[in-house]
Amino acid sequence: MKKLINNPRNIVREMLEGQADLFPGQALLDSEDVIVRADLPSPGERRVAVISGGGSGHEPAHAGYVGPGLLTAAVAGDVFTSPSVDAILAAIRAAAGPAGVVLIVKNYTGDRLNFGLAAELAKQEGIPAEVVVVADDVALQGLVEPERRRGIAGTVLIHKVAGAAAEAGRSVTEVAELARAAAADLGSMGVALGACTVPSAGKPGFELGEAEIELGLGIHGEKGVERTAMKPVDELVDIMLDAIIRDRALGAGARVALLVNGLGATPPMELAIVARRALAHLRGKGIAVAWAQAGDFLTALEMPGCSLSVLRLGEERLGLLEAPASAPAWRGSGLIGAERRVATASRPAAAAIEAVVPGPLAAMLKQAALAVAAAFEAAEAHLTDLDARAGDGDLGASMMRGAAAIRALPESAWATPATALSAVGDGLRRNIAGSSGPFYATALLRAAGRLTDQPQPDAGSWDEAFAAAVASVGEVGGARPGDRTMLDALDPALSAWMAARQGGKPIAEAWAAAVAAAEAGASATASMMPKLGRASYLGARALGSPDGGAVAITVWMKALAPFIR
Repeated sequence: MKKLINNPRNIVREMLEGQADLFPGQALLDSEDVIVRADLPSPGERRVAVISGGGSGHEPAHAGYVGPGLLTAAVAGDVFTSPSVDAILAAIRAAAGPAGVVLIVKNYTGDRLNFGLAAELAKQEGIPAEVVVVADDVALQGLVEPERRRGIAGTVLIHKVAGAAAEAGRSVTEVAELARAAAADLGSMGVALGACTVPSAGKPGFELGEAEIELGLGIHGEKGVERTAMKPVDELVDIMLDAIIRDRALGAGARVALLVNGLGATPPMELAIVARRALAHLRGKGIAVAWAQAGDFLTALEMPGCSLSVLRLGEERLGLLEAPASAPAWRGSGLIGAERRVATASRPAAAAIEAVVPGPLAAMLKQAALAVAAAFEAAEAHLTDLDARAGDGDLGASMMRGAAAIRALPESAWATPATALSAVGDGLRRNIAGSSGPFYATALLRAAGRLTDQPQPDAGSWDEAFAAAVASVGEVGGARPGDRTMLDALDPALSAWMAARQGGKPIAEAWAAAVAAAEAGASATASMMPKLGRASYLGARALGSPDGGAVAITVWMKALAPFIR
């Protein structure tokens, strides 16, 4: 187990201390693990308090939602363990007044018992108390009665509904009724790609094969309802949403809120992909999504996976979700349009290359470019492996996109050497991200500039084009030979080419010499200390493997050899 903690016994208190330090609008009770609003008036002047909580490990829930328009206080138990009755009662005493308190409780035995008993004790002290139980996990449909289902991430939406109603001055009974009605119209379901590790346990709660997932799980690191094979995310989203739609009896014409919740280790990239499909799936069934958010709202430590929550909306409930609120974890408005907005990028008019008459080299230029594309495709795995050792591992995929761009060029692109190099450069620029695309595009455009208006360039023009291309790489990127970059293959290749040409060697032999020099230069990068790019961040740890960008140079140079004669 590797976690940024001190003693596992102290993590909850230390976490809450950090929380209170970071957010001046919150205060930490001195005697219990409770975060409370720091701006509360005297008890007699307070509106209805809304309190929630549960075991820790669900951050940013629950303390992250303490603030105006949301929770008045949050109670934290040990990791995945219900807080004590005394801690909950302390929170009620610190946050509530004669107007009363509404306790938002996820449907777990420990939470229901402890929050329920605390509510009874509060009533004995003269504080009106209502308990709202959230049981939104539709994965348990058919297994347990609806009122016995688990409470999971949709609980955050109930926090907001109740908090907004309380902030608006509604009575304790009204706040509770609004929250209960929302909970009854709420459905959630989750999927996990792996387990989480409870600090006190020191090991994952379960093990999954590389191609396995847990479908329909809770929020405490437990297994799901079903272990199944990994599927594309669109299919997983459809499975979860169909279960929610069926359970909540949502049909065409319904209006809903959507919450896409990360379980702790799912990057925003993946959550956005999930949200994209979820919106499309709901809209495809005629269900209008008026409100949506994606992010980590209620997690299970560092579990990879997500859950989806869908809440039926009316105008009043939508207004409560959108009412002003301020808390560290609350993202504000979730209003969205009925469809994605699409902006049209302005582009310069396309060059009229269709009118260019194919020159004598057109067929050969196309064959040569396609040979390069095939070579990049064949080298994908090798380039990916090399790049992953000292970079981000995207070089193979980048060259594959470059190959696809070459194959997609129109016949008119091959009319002359200049049009061919320009078209390939433009294609690589548009399709290869990172540094490779701009480097290749600049080099090819510089070379094309030396061959303009030459349907069949002479040898001297090709020499100038090659030299201009190599020089541009150093100018654009700032690299020099010896920096462990593609230039360490290009520079010796150019030198060998020019030496062979000046020595009167046939052009095919000159290119063979250039290829050999490029291969030697690329191999030499294995012992060079990197000075540019991501590899430079690794220092000596990058030594031992050649630079992927330099090796990629040898790939296309070897592919061109049969055509240079």
